[in-house]
Amino acid sequence: MDFRGTLKKNYEFRRLYSKGRSAVTPYLVVYCLKTGRDGRRVGYTVSTKLGKAVTRNRIRRRLREIYRLNADRLCDGVDIVVVARSRCVGGEYAKMERAFLRACAELKLLKEPEE
Repeated sequence: MDFRGTLKKNYEFRRLYSKGRSAVTPYLVVYCLKTGRDGRRVGYTVSTKLGKAVTRNRIRRRLREIYRLNADRLCDGVDIVVVARSRCVGGEYAKMERAFLRACAELKLLKEPEE
C-alpha cells in the first residue's frame, strides 16, 4: 500500500528546513528528515517570486506528478519537502525529473535495486 501523506503545517516545514538534510539542483531543492513512521509525507513549496498563481500551480502539479511516478523508488519513513527554484518556470519536465532523482540519490532516499 502506497499511502502518501502531505505536510501542511508551517511548523512541519520549518522542522525540515532546520533539522533535515538538503540537496540542491538548478531546478529544485529537496529537504528530507527520517521519521521512523510507516510511509512517507511530502510537501511542496513554490514561492510567489516564481510567478502568478497559474504559473505556481503548474509547477506544483508537475512536481506532484514527478513524485507520484517515482514514489515506488523512494524509501519509507521520511518526510520530504520539495522547493521549486526559478528554472522550474520554463524548464523541461524531463530535466526536472532528473533533478529530483539526482537530489534523492544524493540524500540516499532511493531504494537499492533488487537483483
